[in-house]
Amino acid sequence: MKMYLIRHSDAVEQGTPGYEDDRLRPLTKKGCNKTKKIASALKGLGVKPDKIVSSPYIRAKQTAEILAKKLKYKQELDFSDMLVPMGNVENIIGEINEKYSVGELVIVGHEPCFSMLIGTLIAGNPDLAINIKNGGVCCLSAEDLRTERKAVLEWLLAPKMLLELS
Repeated sequence: MKMYLIRHSDAVEQGTPGYEDDRLRPLTKKGCNKTKKIASALKGLGVKPDKIVSSPYIRAKQTAEILAKKLKYKQELDFSDMLVPMGNVENIIGEINEKYSVGELVIVGHEPCFSMLIGTLIAGNPDLAINIKNGGVCCLSAEDLRTERKAVLEWLLAPKMLLELS
């Protein structure tokens, strides 16, 4: 399986009046435009998701919706409460194993959850210092998420690199 971990794009700053609840912060106009370009770059790289699953937070949901449209994804998006910023990595891996046995899986979420998830999947170490910027994408491949070394890091692209590819 190929897994594409995509961090949501630029969102309204924390504490902005009207968006005190972190779950409700939307993408900015810049974040929406950036996501469209990143989605075009992913399409050019041949990304064809069999399943897209997202955090239920508004900024991640909006990112997933833009990706789905650009990548011509025809199914309904899935949402997982596990994919919150401080999500439990072992629970996320368990959910992937249980629900998402597909060829290509796109997961849209947050930091620091993604750093911990990537570290656990590639090295068994959630403290491995891999950080995804807003709009960044990490591509992993995995035969079986039940083994100790669960995945291989295929590539990690910062949003700036993806924007150059679009």
